[in-house]
Amino acid sequence: MNAPAEEAGEPLRLRPLTLTEDGGQVVVGDPATGRFVAMPPVGGVVIRAFQSGATVTEAARAAERYAGESVDVPAFVATLGRLGFLDDPARPVPPPRTGALQLSGWLSGPPQALVRPLFGRVAWILYGTAFVLAVVLLAAFPEVRPSAADAFVLGGAGPELLLFLVLTRVMTALHECWHWLAAVAAGVPARFGVDWRLYFVVFETDLSQLWRLPRRQRYGPLLAGLAFDSVLLAALLGIRLAALAGALSLPATAVALVEMLALAKSVTMLWQFMLFLRTDLYAVLATATGCRNLWRVKTLLLRRALGRLTPAQAAELATANPRDVQVGRWFRWVWLAGLGVGGFWLWWFYLPFMTRTVTGGIEQAAGGPLTAAFWFAILCLVILLWAQIALAVRTLLRIAGFAADRLGHRRNRT
Repeated sequence: MNAPAEEAGEPLRLRPLTLTEDGGQVVVGDPATGRFVAMPPVGGVVIRAFQSGATVTEAARAAERYAGESVDVPAFVATLGRLGFLDDPARPVPPPRTGALQLSGWLSGPPQALVRPLFGRVAWILYGTAFVLAVVLLAAFPEVRPSAADAFVLGGAGPELLLFLVLTRVMTALHECWHWLAAVAAGVPARFGVDWRLYFVVFETDLSQLWRLPRRQRYGPLLAGLAFDSVLLAALLGIRLAALAGALSLPATAVALVEMLALAKSVTMLWQFMLFLRTDLYAVLATATGCRNLWRVKTLLLRRALGRLTPAQAAELATANPRDVQVGRWFRWVWLAGLGVGGFWLWWFYLPFMTRTVTGGIEQAAGGPLTAAFWFAILCLVILLWAQIALAVRTLLRIAGFAADRLGHRRNRT
């Protein structure tokens, strides 16, 4: 927005912004870009004045009536411009941030009325009951508890293992789909993608639009994936218990699949408690504690504790939300300890599982391409390792690009 327009007393045009009261502040956001910023309530007064067609002068009067003192509205307008909240047709809208691979066809979603019953009061009672039932089954019946040996009950890389790998990917996608549907039910858009956490490959749903909602309404979409997992795990454990008790007759292969899927789902649910990986429960923690940028503040506090804080970062930390700083003082150590937990998990479970599976697949493929076992082994290895291969290729490309930039910079200097 240019200065002459302001001097002429023309109304200031903003992008379609949302305003949500949160913890004594106002969260202002642009749903089109997914950018949300917390500001004092007087900022919300000014923005609402602009949204009603006020000029800068009129908005300044409204702010002064609210605050009881004069407010520097022109400086605030300049800040809105830096945030990209002014309606400037000549300025391109930056693309929203999402996962590494975005499935853009999932943006609109089904009708809200269609999915709302899945996240109503009755549905959440059922989800909670399923979670409690799963915990009770695990605690009361040791014979149904998953163990690491369940990962290999099907033996080699045959069609059963291929089916298991496909089903685990489907379960993971459905977990994120439940986040997506819960967001749609709450009336906010969400995006689905694939990303990495340490050496883990994860499906994820971008729920940044939840800042449009009051805090109490954010918990449903954040916990929806875990709710789906609870129902699935309770069903798998119930089937396993019924099969062991003789109440349900299943083929041995089906029982083995149930055991493997129960192990996989137990592992992924435990993984959600690894807050240092920015899991669903990390988002719940940040919401419950009233934090807005806990991850960044945690990093700054940790750098300060290690004597690695730059002057620019020190200035950033000085202006951070006090609640983020308060929680970040202990969460930084949780994150640091979590790196050790992630390393132990890698050594104790992930590497042995991958090594045994890959070794078995290679041995099975040794029979040559004229055997069915060879192609089943190849398919299993591709499904199992595609993400790790993609991560390795992406890392190598980044290193190559960085090296090329450095080489070009040196040549330009000479």
